[in-house]
Amino acid sequence: MLVAMRRTATLLSALGLTAQLSSAAYTLQDDYSGSGFFDGFSFFTDTDPTNGFVDYVDEATAQSNGYISTSGDSVYMGVDHTNVAGSSGRQSVRISSDATYNHGLFILDLEHMPGGICGTWPAFWLVGADWPNNGEIDIIEGVNQQSGNDMTLHTSDGCSISSSSDFTGSMTTDNCYVYAAGQSSNAGCGITDPDATSYGTAFNANGGGVFATEWTSDAISIWFFERGSIPDDIDSGNPDPDSWGSPVARFQGDCDIDSHFDGLQIIFDTTFCGDWAGNVWGSGSCASVASSCSSYVANNPGAFVDAYWSINSLKVYQDDGDSTVAGVVDYGDDDDEDEDDDQDDGDDDSDDDDDDDDDSDSDDDSDDDGDDDDDDDDDEDSRPWRGGRNHHGPMLNASTSTSSFPSPSFVKKARWEPRNYMAGMIF
Repeated sequence: MLVAMRRTATLLSALGLTAQLSSAAYTLQDDYSGSGFFDGFSFFTDTDPTNGFVDYVDEATAQSNGYISTSGDSVYMGVDHTNVAGSSGRQSVRISSDATYNHGLFILDLEHMPGGICGTWPAFWLVGADWPNNGEIDIIEGVNQQSGNDMTLHTSDGCSISSSSDFTGSMTTDNCYVYAAGQSSNAGCGITDPDATSYGTAFNANGGGVFATEWTSDAISIWFFERGSIPDDIDSGNPDPDSWGSPVARFQGDCDIDSHFDGLQIIFDTTFCGDWAGNVWGSGSCASVASSCSSYVANNPGAFVDAYWSINSLKVYQDDGDSTVAGVVDYGDDDDEDEDDDQDDGDDDSDDDDDDDDDSDSDDDSDDDGDDDDDDDDDEDSRPWRGGRNHHGPMLNASTSTSSFPSPSFVKKARWEPRNYMAGMIF
C-alpha cells in the first residue's frame, strides 16, 4: 500500500499536480554507530568457509590487539598488520548482527574499506541461516586490486532478474540460483558498478560514500553516493529512495522476493586469499609481487595497514507497515546505555525466536550431511565461491554465538567462478 502511494505521489508530481501524499514512510529502526556499535554484533571465530588464509578472532582479542576501536562516531575494524602470519592465517574480524531482518532500508555511511590490496577479500552483506533457501544479498564485495563494486544475490531455485529493470550498473549474470545451469557454481545474479570510486583504492581516495540498499517485496535495489553527492534526506535522517533516481543495481524480474529472502543478518568481514582472491592470484597484477597469495599475505604484514573498515554509521529503516524487529535500537554512545537497556528488554522476544531458529539449524545440519556425497563429485570444481553462507560462508547464529553454516564440503562446492572481466564472485 505504501509502495503504491509513493508511486502515485511520483506520478502526480510528474504531471505537475499537487497531492497531499507522503512519500517514503521510512522510520529508523536500528542505529549502529559510535561507541556502542559492536553491542549489536557477535564475532565469528570458526574456520573461514571460503577457505581463506585468515584467523578470525573473538571480540576480546580484537580489542586488545587493536583490530577494533571507536572514536566519536567513527568505528574502526582492521586486521593484523604487524606480525608475520602463522599457518592459520592472518588475524582478522568477521561480525554478524544479532538482529535479523525481513525487508528494510539499510544505509551504510562508509569512510574507508579494505579493498584495493593484493590478497584481500572484504565484504558487506546480508545472509540467512538456511543458505541458500533464506537468501544472500552482497552489497559490497571485491578482491585484490579490483576496481568497481560487485553486487550479487544468491538464492534457491526459481529466482532470476531482468536486464530491463531501471539500473545503471552492468549485469553479469541473471539467474540468482546458486546451481543455475549455464553459470558458474554459486555465481548467483550479479551487477557490477562501472564507477571505480565505488570500491577499493579509488573509493578510499575519494573519502568514501554511502551505500543504500532497499529491500521490499517488489525488488532489492542498491544505490551508491560518492562523498559530496549524498542526498540531503539521508543526511537529515528522512531517507526517500523515490527521490534518488536510478539505483546502480535493481534485482527484479521473475523472482518472488519474499519466498527467497527471509531472516537475514548483517555481516562485515575481511578475509584473505581463499576461493576467490587466491584462485585468481595468478591471472592478475598481484602475481608479480609473490608466487602465491598466502605467501604474500603471511610475510608482508605492512601491506595491510590500510585493510580496514572505517564506518561513520549503519542505519536500518523500516517502512511503517513493514517492520521486522520490535522497537528501535540505538547502538550509539554508551552514555545512552539506560535508554538502550530499555530497548534491549524489548528485543528479548526476538531473541527467543532466534532460539527457535537454532532448532531448525540442527535440521539444516542433517540436510548438509546428506549433500556431502554430491559435493565429492564436484571436488574438481576449483572455482572461487563466496557461498557457504552463500559465498561468504556460514552465518553466525548470534543468539548462541555458534555457526550454522553449510558443511565444509558444500562450501568447497559452492565456490565462485572468476568472471571474465573481474575474476571472481562474492562469497
